Amino acid sequence: MNLELKGKVAIVGGGSQGIGLGIARTLAGEGAQVVMTARREEDLKRAAHEIRELTGNTVTWIAADCRKAEDCERVATIARAEFGGVDILVNNDGAPPVGPVLSFDDEAWHCAVEQNLMYPVRMVRHTAESMKQRGGGSILNITAISAIQPIRDLGLSVATWGGVIGYAKTLSMELAEFGINVNTICPGYIETSRLRKVFAAGDEPDEAVRARLLKDVPLGRVGSVDDIANLVALLVSPRGAYITGTAIQVDGGLLRGVR
Repeated sequence: MNLELKGKVAIVGGGSQGIGLGIARTLAGEGAQVVMTARREEDLKRAAHEIRELTGNTVTWIAADCRKAEDCERVATIARAEFGGVDILVNNDGAPPVGPVLSFDDEAWHCAVEQNLMYPVRMVRHTAESMKQRGGGSILNITAISAIQPIRDLGLSVATWGGVIGYAKTLSMELAEFGINVNTICPGYIETSRLRKVFAAGDEPDEAVRARLLKDVPLGRVGSVDDIANLVALLVSPRGAYITGTAIQVDGGLLRGVR
């Protein structure tokens, strides 16, 4: 299926590894011009080069810390200046520390809010006007299944990503008239370095934790970054333009709620 992404300009956060890297690779493969961001400059530069070599499409990189307001503005400013505007924004980054919710002080909560909530708020603020001027666009946030089905020791993420879902739903109503759709993806257990940290957080061996957690996944496997990236490509494309205001779990059936 042609997703009609050729020539679209996409900003993808957390592009140096994991889900962000998979999304950047998939969008570039569909013909989008991709601006990748992440904190680790060398990893980001290497990832951008690999995607450029693989796809033959325009891929650029901007080392930036999404937790800093000035870096969010800088990324959007450079993207608009180099490509004439922004059509797609994918807000994706790592996640705050794992641990009992009462173990975190005000500084930890402040950092979590900056990373998980204020990052998408700021990036939207700096790109939405460009999308309006270009006749539409797409905004997509990557959170986690814990935002809609809380998990022990992930309280920082649960609280702040829950805020993102509420923000995105409101935003979807306010931007719909401009042809901009807004959605959130809530991945389950996806094979990334973050998941390995979760597996290693307790006293059990990693493989024992993996086996225990997978008992709750009806499909019986950990997801891949491509499982996320393929859905992202659809949602940010003209083919997915009628889908907005959603929070979609990609979790192999892990979510138990009916809604």
